[in-house]
Amino acid sequence: MDIEGYAKRGLVNNDPMIEEKLAARILEVKNTTPEHARELAKAAIIEAKATLHVSGDVLTPTVSGVTMGQFGVGSRGMGDFYTHEKIAEVIGKTSAVVDTSHLDDSGAVRISGDDDYLIVTVDGIHSRLSDFSFLAGFHVARASLRDVYVMGARPVALLSDIHVADDGDVAKIFDHIAGITTVSELTGIPLVTGSTLRIGGDMVIGDRMTGGVGAVGVTSDLTSRVQAEVGDVILMTEGAGGGTISTTALYYGMHEVVDETINIKFIEACEALIRSGLTGQIHAMTDVTNGGIRGDAKEISRTAGVKLVFEESRMRPLVNPVVLEMLESLEIDYLGVSLDALLIIAPEAFADDIMRTVRNSGVLIDVIGRIEDGSGAEIMINGKQHDFTPRFRESAYTPIKKIVGEDEPRDFEEMKRAIDNAAIEAVEKKRRVIEMIRSQ
Repeated sequence: MDIEGYAKRGLVNNDPMIEEKLAARILEVKNTTPEHARELAKAAIIEAKATLHVSGDVLTPTVSGVTMGQFGVGSRGMGDFYTHEKIAEVIGKTSAVVDTSHLDDSGAVRISGDDDYLIVTVDGIHSRLSDFSFLAGFHVARASLRDVYVMGARPVALLSDIHVADDGDVAKIFDHIAGITTVSELTGIPLVTGSTLRIGGDMVIGDRMTGGVGAVGVTSDLTSRVQAEVGDVILMTEGAGGGTISTTALYYGMHEVVDETINIKFIEACEALIRSGLTGQIHAMTDVTNGGIRGDAKEISRTAGVKLVFEESRMRPLVNPVVLEMLESLEIDYLGVSLDALLIIAPEAFADDIMRTVRNSGVLIDVIGRIEDGSGAEIMINGKQHDFTPRFRESAYTPIKKIVGEDEPRDFEEMKRAIDNAAIEAVEKKRRVIEMIRSQ
């Protein structure tokens, strides 16, 4: 619980009972006395008052009037993709070879005086795995490594950032690190540094955990999305999911399905391709995560300026059968959730070599589509052509998400205009502060 946010809302609404209410909320969470809870509430209100009204460019926040939940940020759908496009605009043009404007899984910069590229990425833990810190660590470490591998690079190091709320057990940190280093020891890629903090310091109570894992790697052959070309074929490896599928299994009471996600097949397939030298012949790679294949198709189409056409009958057999049975029993679209499969785009002439290499590593793979001239994506189901546009949010994969829904809100265009204005304001603020510092 964010007691600072609670205090500020009460102050804004001129609630005369804010101190009593906040003290009661604190007693619901913390094992303390009523007197101490009242002291904490008073202190929180004093701090909230001190920062409620601020002035100046640096202190005054940019406001859109649109919340994260309303716009679907983090929900791997249209609102999320749109926000990431705006993030790239706020960052602006960089000297990177691959930056956020490419919507790739990682960024790439050229190493000075060398033909190699340094690949950098970071992934956040799945928010619903806070109570399962080992699992959260395992899946976020694997995700971070995947994002480096799909750039054609071999990871060389991992780093972590862990935040646990004030009432969280210290052992959560150890459990989380154990999950990360399970992947580390299986792959031989060391966890070399990190940060451990409380969420919000004293102002957030409860035991929620969050954080992320970053990874760095090196390559001489980039396989970024922008390189997808008309005439290429699309290949996909088997996928059993990671954090998203684990979350579905946990919160629908199908706990045994979690075990299906505990593997490093994706990494083994990538290692086989790197060892074979075939990454030099591959145009693009990505992991099937952000909004499932629907979301990846949209991002690749936009970045490379091509059209993707998929064959559903070739995709279905590559989904872990236990996972697929769970998704279908819950009426969750398997094409709209993270399957953690490897998607490869390459010239057709190399498809057989790629499949042979991956299969020899013990991982299933098949050709599932092709790249055509045009834009967007389509999918062939039972011989009929269907639109393959991602929904406003990824497939609803928990009971809460089912209630929130996947449909685009009626005021989406209005919210987009507010987001546009906020991004412009942020860019202008950046420009003003840079000018101020340079003039000193």
